[in-house]
This record gives sequence, C-alpha cells and structure tokens, in this order.
Amino acid sequence: MECLPVTIDDLEGKKDLIIEEREHNVYTRFMKSHRCYDLVPTSSKLVVFDTSLQVKKAFFALVSNGVRAAPLWDSKKQCFVGMLTITDFINILHRYYKSPLVQIYELEEHKIETWREVYLQDSFKPLVCISPNASLYDAVSSLLRNKIHRLPVIDPLTGNTLYILTHKRILKFLKLFISEMPRPSFLSQTLEELNIGTFKNIAVVRADTPLYTALGIFVEQRVSALPVVDDKGRVVDIYSKFDVINLAAEKTYNNLDVTVTKALQHRSQYFEGVLTCNRHETLEAIINRLVEAEVHRLVVVDEHEVVKGIVSLSDILQALVLTDGEEGTTLGSN
Repeated sequence: MECLPVTIDDLEGKKDLIIEEREHNVYTRFMKSHRCYDLVPTSSKLVVFDTSLQVKKAFFALVSNGVRAAPLWDSKKQCFVGMLTITDFINILHRYYKSPLVQIYELEEHKIETWREVYLQDSFKPLVCISPNASLYDAVSSLLRNKIHRLPVIDPLTGNTLYILTHKRILKFLKLFISEMPRPSFLSQTLEELNIGTFKNIAVVRADTPLYTALGIFVEQRVSALPVVDDKGRVVDIYSKFDVINLAAEKTYNNLDVTVTKALQHRSQYFEGVLTCNRHETLEAIINRLVEAEVHRLVVVDEHEVVKGIVSLSDILQALVLTDGEEGTTLGSN
C-alpha cells in the first residue's frame, strides 16, 4: 500500500476549509446555542381569546391592543388550540363578502370556534408551538417548515403561553450579537450571487385594483404583501396583510369594492414609503435595512424602480440559519 506524503500546502488547504466551514455555520451554531427563553422579554403584552368569543369582537380587540395575532384558548378542552391572525380576518372577508349592500353576517355573528369549524373542516392541524427550552434553531426550523409567521412559546409545565416568536424578533436578536461573531464572507456577496429572494411570478396590484381582488390574491397565493405598481410596472406603494386590519379599525369592511389606493388612505400609522433594494446589494446591507426599518420584506427593483422580486425575513433566516445544515446545501447553490 502506497503512502502519499502530506505537504504543508495540503495542511493549509484543510485548515482554510475548516475555517470556511466554521464561518459558514456561525449563525447556525449561534441559534443552536440559544434557547427560545432568551428572547422572552421581562414584560410584554399578550392577548388571549377564548374560542367562544365573537369573531368581530376578537378583531376589534386585536386593533385596540395593537397586536397582530392572539393564541386561542378552548375552555372545554382546557388548552390552547390555535392562533387567530389577520389571515383569518382576510379569509372571512373574502369568503363571505357579497356586495356593499349586504352585511357580512358571518363576521357579525360567528364565534371563533364556529369559524374554525367552517374554515378548518377536514384540514384540522394541531397548534404549532415550541417550548421555552427549545433552541432558536428549532424555532426557525418550525417557522419555515410550517410556513407560519408566529410561533407561541408555551411552558410545558403550566401550559401557559409566554410569548409569540416571529421572524422579525429572531433576526433582531441575531443582529444584536452579529458584531461579536466571526464575519462570514457570504455577507459581502449580493442577493443575485447568493440567489436569495423570490423573483418569479411576483404578485402585484395596480392602484385601481378592487380591494376584494387583492384579498383574493392573499388567500390564493398565500403572499403577505402586494406591491402596488403603475402602468410601467414601477412600484408606487405596497398593500400588506397588516394593512387589512385597518378595515376593522375603521369599520369599513362592508365595502370591499373600493380600490386598493382608497383602502390605503386608512393607514393607522405614518407610512414612510416602500422600502426597496436591488439584486446587486450585499446580504449585509439587506439585513441592516430590514432590522433598522423593522419591516418584513423589501421590494427588489431595477434601476427604473420596476418590481423584479421580493426578499423577506423568512428568505434571510433560511439563508443564514438553515441553508447549510441537514439539507446539505450551501448559500448560493440553489
């Protein structure tokens, strides 16, 4: 058996590979070494709804408390059974709306449990939740695998919901410590080089698109925001799922024939404009913009402001935390 000599260059090469691998996995290791409990603030607002509550009152309560979702408690089963989110509000409006002259009886009269029975029917799934002792890596995996945006942290001993984890909260936490970690080389690469984001079949609406049509796109395409474009495809605004809750705040949900532009006049808070980026910006720049602006997505545009894609928080977390692990892929390889 022939023994080949090992050169200094071979050893240096292996050393570089090990360093590169460590750099590449730095965020995965960080997430695996921190627990969900580390993100639970000392005090935060948590709104819980009993499933016997009327749907309409529940959505008004979301608005008045300034929250986007609430865990659902079933008094009969004595446990949490799901979440009520803005997506439910959109689904109810889209399913039952007929015309401005016909009141949406189901929104006015349904209880949450009735809506869940109608909506879930045979597709019932148990509540997706996580223990405070689980790793943040498990939390990210669960959010992305289940295609959800909110993950309740439930104490397995008491059954109490402690907090609701989101992509935004996790990325913000990572950003706090990012300067203390080794800096992976891929942070300096562009979205195009890393192939991060969605660039095909981007759902958009126009200023004169009826609101009911926009709600239909939310329901059917399962997107969370719709860039509003002009005749040349240039982005002029954005209509997100969160904007729909303003219909409850303004009690204007009985007329969904109005245009998206008209609906956007009811924004409850100051809107600083659509946040955009281009495919030639670095991943680091994108992360900084998302965290600093506290938004869920950036609209990817070309030099003429024409919409080319969307890059979301889930795209970023997928790339930073999960793209290397079990699936055996690396950034930029998909």
